[in-house]
Amino acid sequence: MKIKSRPSRAAIWHETKALTLLTIGVLIVSAAYVIFQVPNNIVAGGISGLSIIINQFTGWPVGLMYWIMNLPLLLLGFFQLGRWGFLYRTLIAATIFSVSTDLLLVYLPRVMPEFPLTDDLLLNTIYGGIVGGIGAGLIYRAGGTMGGTGILGRVLQKRTGRPLSQVYFYSDGLIILLGGVVFGPVMVLYGFLMLFLNGLASDYTLEGPSTARTATIITNKPDEMIQSLMQRIHRGVTYWPITGGYTGQQRYLVLCTVTRPQVNELKEVVAEVDKEAFVTIGVSHEAMGSGFTPLPKS
Repeated sequence: MKIKSRPSRAAIWHETKALTLLTIGVLIVSAAYVIFQVPNNIVAGGISGLSIIINQFTGWPVGLMYWIMNLPLLLLGFFQLGRWGFLYRTLIAATIFSVSTDLLLVYLPRVMPEFPLTDDLLLNTIYGGIVGGIGAGLIYRAGGTMGGTGILGRVLQKRTGRPLSQVYFYSDGLIILLGGVVFGPVMVLYGFLMLFLNGLASDYTLEGPSTARTATIITNKPDEMIQSLMQRIHRGVTYWPITGGYTGQQRYLVLCTVTRPQVNELKEVVAEVDKEAFVTIGVSHEAMGSGFTPLPKS
C-alpha cells in the first residue's frame, strides 16, 4: 500500500502566500468593481459586465449572479482545462469576489461620505480599469483566475486554435456591445477603454517594468570587447563566430544583457574598443538569473 507523504513546510508556506496574494487581488478587483464600475453601469466585458446588465432589469445582486453564471463555466473548465488543479483556486477567487462584492455594495454607501466618488464617467473608467487591473495582476501572480469568460476563451482557443487575445476580444466585445444597447452607445467607448486599461495594468503588475536590455555587438575584436565589458560593467558575456552575409568575412557576435542604467556605459565601452562595431540594443521582456531577478524556487 502506497502511503502519501505529507506536504513539506515550504510547500505549505508557498501555498499560504499564494492564497493570501489571491485574496488580496480579488478584494482589490471587487472594490474597483463596486466603487467605479457598478454605480456607473460601465460594462467592460466578462461575466461581471453581464451581471450589471441583468441587474438593470431584475435588481438581483451582481455578486450572486456572477457566482451563479460562473458555475456552468467552472464545470466546463473542470473537464477541459485541468480538473481539480484548475478548479481549486478559480472557485476560491470567484466565491470571494461574489461575497465581497455584494457586501461592499451594502456597506460602502453607508460608510463613505460620497458614493460613488464621482459622476465623471471618464475618471471612473480610468481608475476602475487601472485599480481592477492591479488586482487581476495579483491574482495571476498567485496562479489563479477569476473564471468567467476567461474559461470560455481558453476552451475555445484549445478547440479552434485561434489566438487567445482574439477569442477574448470577441467574447468581451459582444458583452460590451450588449451593454451599449442597454445603457447607450457612448458606454461602449467607456467599456472598451476600461477593458484596455485593465489589460495594461494587469500585465504591468504581473510582469513589472522591463529593466533589462540585451545588446548584440558585432565586432572584429571579441577578446578586447569581452574583457572591457566584464571589467567595466561586471556582466557576463557570450560570443561566437559568425559570417557576414554581404562581405563573406568572419566576425564575432557578442551578446550581453545589462540593466537599463548601464546602457550608456555599454555604448561607451563598445566605442572605445571597436569604432567599427555594429550594435543593436533591445528591450528584454524579463531577465532572470545571476545579477538579475532570481529564478523561482521549485
